[in-house]
This record gives sequence, C-alpha cells and structure tokens, in this order.
Amino acid sequence: MRDQTTMKKLTADDPESRSPDLVAENLERLKALFPELVTEGPNGVAVNVDVLRTLVGESTVTDADEKYGLSWHGKRRARQLALTPSTGTLRPFPEGSLSWHTTKNLMIEGDNLEVLKLLQKSYAGKVKLIYIDPPYNTGNEFIYPDKYEDNLHTYLCYTGQINDAGFTVSTNSESSGRYHTNWLQMMYPRLRLARGLLRDDGAIFVSIDDNEVHHLRMVLDEVFGPENFIAAIIWQKVFSPKNTAAYFSADHDYVLVYAKNREIWTPRLLPRSSETEARYTNLTRSPSLAHFV
Repeated sequence: MRDQTTMKKLTADDPESRSPDLVAENLERLKALFPELVTEGPNGVAVNVDVLRTLVGESTVTDADEKYGLSWHGKRRARQLALTPSTGTLRPFPEGSLSWHTTKNLMIEGDNLEVLKLLQKSYAGKVKLIYIDPPYNTGNEFIYPDKYEDNLHTYLCYTGQINDAGFTVSTNSESSGRYHTNWLQMMYPRLRLARGLLRDDGAIFVSIDDNEVHHLRMVLDEVFGPENFIAAIIWQKVFSPKNTAAYFSADHDYVLVYAKNREIWTPRLLPRSSETEARYTNLTRSPSLAHFV
C-alpha cells in the first residue's frame, strides 16, 4: 500500500518553493569554523583562497590541471547542479493513493534530481540506507541535460525524451560523442545529494554492470571518499552461457557499497538457517558467519 506525492511548480517568491540553499549553508559552516576565510566578493559572500592556503598549508590547495581523479567536460557544472536550489515543491495526491491516512509508505513521482533536492529539507542526515538502480548506460536508456525552468512534461519534451504521444524517443548512443560524459553528468549531482540524505551510520548500494562500473567506482570514491568503500558485490544474473555472445558470456553484474562513515557503519546480520548451516563442515571455527540484509 502506498500514498502518492507529485510535484508542482510555484513562483520563485513563494517561501516554500525552494529546496535548501546548500551553497549558503556550506558558507555558514565554513564561517563558523574559520571566520577569516569568508569575505565579501564582487557577487556577495565569497571564500578567500589566499586565507585558505594559509590555514591548511600552501601545498594542500591546488588548482592544477594535472591531478589524480576522474575528470570530464562539464564536471564543474555537475557540481553546481547539486548545489542549485530547486523551485519545485511536493504536492500530496490523496485521490490517487491507497490508505492515505494509515500507510507509512511514500512514492514520489518526479525528476529524481529535483526530488533529491527537495528531500534535503526534511530528510538530510536521516536516511539509513539508499539503494539505487541507475541507467547502466548501454545506449538504450535516455540521459538528459538538467533544466528546470518549466514543468516536468514541458522539460521532457524540450530535451527530446518524449514525443507528442508521450513515448520516450531519446537515447545516449556511443555515436553521440558524449557517451560517458552524459552519463557522468547525470550521476554526479544525484550521488552528491544522496550522500547528504544519509545518516552518519548509513550506506548506499548502487547497481551497475561492466559498462560503467569503473567510472562509477571513481565517482563514488570522490563523493564518499575511498576510505568509505565497503565492497563490490557480484551477483549472478544468468545461470547459463549465452550462445549469442561475441566473446565471453557475461553472467554477473555488480552492487557497489559505500558507507557514509566506514568507522561506525555495521551491516545488519540475520541468524543462519539450517539450510545455510548445511553449507559448512566446521561450524565451531566460524560461529559469527551470517547473512547480510
């Protein structure tokens, strides 16, 4: 059972129409820690980079092009997208819901980037587990630029994702010239916002296949920190070889697991059943083995 919430657009002057201003919040945190770091700039409040170099050491601040990490054209814009406030709001939809007054479940219909921004106001730092199954970027899913000046239907038409009949028409093919860039541009701000929703003892699980697993691992390293990597879980998706495979028959995909803080995150374990115990021949040597959930 579920209740349903949809998004509507309000005017920019409405106090409830915007998600939290993450840039302003970050500046306030910096100012609280290092008052001398925040100063007046040509466009308002700004961070004094010279002071930053003094506070943390000259060698630790760099704007060099050659540095370790994953880079792509438009990465700076992807960072900005995560920080740009949303102008939408969530509107309850009781008439399209089941057990509106009693259910504890919630389904939100809307663009996930805008919804993630709106959720920051009520759920930042409160979510224990996030699981996402993003597009695998196989060339068949749509990947789109982010533009929110209009309502969602107009936006989808504007970006070529749907035609007049309402069918999805756009794809991210390898011939586009921005095959990986489009995918990274879509994923980066969403992962940034997802991290903001997690509790300190929370974790995120992300499904992916061979096509982008290497890029996703590097993006997650940047967003969550490589020290918070937990595991790359392999799960078997097919149980017989594909005779149509040109080279090798791929039989598995991945689930990448990152903690918000590895030092305090612990997996939740289930007691072993008689069926799982039957797999072991020396139970006394491994009494703590259990199933993850």
